Amino acid sequence: MNLKVGDEIPELVKHPTTRQLVQYAGAQGDFYEIHYDQDYARSIGLPGVILHGLLKAGFLGQLVTDWLGDRGTLKTFEVSYRGLDVPGKPYRCRGKITKVDGRQVELEVWGEDEGGQRTTVGSATVEMAS
Repeated sequence: MNLKVGDEIPELVKHPTTRQLVQYAGAQGDFYEIHYDQDYARSIGLPGVILHGLLKAGFLGQLVTDWLGDRGTLKTFEVSYRGLDVPGKPYRCRGKITKVDGRQVELEVWGEDEGGQRTTVGSATVEMAS
């Protein structure tokens, strides 16, 4: 495997729905109305219901683990939320290699709204199998 700094990993495009947000709320126990009640979300100034931050983190985690497969182990992962994402719009997960040190590979990952704005940014470190 020949990994180098600047290589992009295959993108993952998610198509979240309000139904998925309700299902996620049930699984995670986050029942804040901004994730499933359109009227409430709009009443506090949001464009409508918005994706859970941790759901977006999960999507980015899937981006990394789909790319990694059984070729190694995810060692660190962190994200920061920078913007809102709404159901019914594609959520594009992307990443690139920022450092290769032997078997350890560092990645920059991010989620984009349909306009290409990075709404979630983060990093991951993986250890490639020998």
